[in-house]
Amino acid sequence: MPDLSKVEQYMALVEKLVQLADKEELAECGRILAMNLAHYKMQYGELPLGDGMFMADQAELSEQQRELVVQGMETLVGVLGSVIQGLDEKTEH
Repeated sequence: MPDLSKVEQYMALVEKLVQLADKEELAECGRILAMNLAHYKMQYGELPLGDGMFMADQAELSEQQRELVVQGMETLVGVLGSVIQGLDEKTEH
């Protein structure tokens, strides 16, 4: 995937992991990410998501938005990869 941007690479990897995961593994991933978000809120307060960081009619991501997406995808890949049982066996087939 060298010709794809970092965002596209992470999105493709997430898509592959989602296809490999079963329903319970996806639910566990969601629970872990929800706990991470709750921990953040307890430590630092509410996340400022309503500040227009992502506009629905935007054609391209700004550099700040791109970095946010990359970091979010890195987190998702890490958590999803850690909850998928037998990931090595699933990816070999």
